Amino acid sequence: MTLADALAAGPLVLDGGMSNQLESAGHDLSDALWSARLLADDPAAIVAAHEAYVAAGAQVAITASYQASFGGFAQKGIRREQAAALFGLSVELARRAGPCYVAASVGPYGAVLADGSEYRGRYGLTVAQLERFHRPRIEALAAAAPDVLALETVPDIDEAEAMLRVVGALGLPSWLSYTVSGSRTRAGQPLEDAFALAESVDSVIAIGVNCCAPQDVTAAVELAATVTSKPVVVYPNSGETWDAATRAWKGSNTFDTDLVRTWVQAGARLVGGCCRVGPAGISAVAQVLKEAYPSGSTPR
Repeated sequence: MTLADALAAGPLVLDGGMSNQLESAGHDLSDALWSARLLADDPAAIVAAHEAYVAAGAQVAITASYQASFGGFAQKGIRREQAAALFGLSVELARRAGPCYVAASVGPYGAVLADGSEYRGRYGLTVAQLERFHRPRIEALAAAAPDVLALETVPDIDEAEAMLRVVGALGLPSWLSYTVSGSRTRAGQPLEDAFALAESVDSVIAIGVNCCAPQDVTAAVELAATVTSKPVVVYPNSGETWDAATRAWKGSNTFDTDLVRTWVQAGARLVGGCCRVGPAGISAVAQVLKEAYPSGSTPR
């Protein structure tokens, strides 16, 4: 059953933050490649992180390729053919975790800069330049045949347009999720316009938000359900915020089951967590969906 078909049967549980799960196991992610460094240095650690989320009830595993790029790998002395193999390995490692769909993560250009600019957008690049950056990454991940491409934490409509040009031409099942602040993208554009951009792209099977405050999700779900005919995907952070200057998280955890119930009731079909949401949070999401669909209509 394809992921799109599964969504027609009921909501699915996404996994949680890869980085926090790896850090909790003692791995240092201060490198510019972040979790993608472990694709080369310790792939077993990535499998273990995926396994923890599958055990918690995740039905979709998002690969550790978010911050991976050919340029970033090259700076570590990894040749292009080796880098392409690491993109493919990220998909294989997720598959090893157990029975789940695999979403190949395509993070924004700002993530590769490792300076927090994915929370700002407006990089000073044209849509064509962003398309040239993303195309080889997306093609390398597509070659490994994931179930879906996760175009995630996108802060800017221009970058979304660039990504959609690539996946639209390739015809690959994808979801598009923006990082937002209130009712706008991080770059300040109306979220209504951002969601509408994907409506005419047939290969996009879901639209939504991630890597944002839990309190911003409900309105985004309602808007996405109004603006597009696509299923809605949501996976916010814990509620804490990232301080790029100090490279530390600040604030308190506001990710709770009452909010998850509201998201599902509002129409969310893919639900999980992003940064700082671990297996316990994903287990709570799975329980909410189990209560909402007691007949077991949510496929695994």
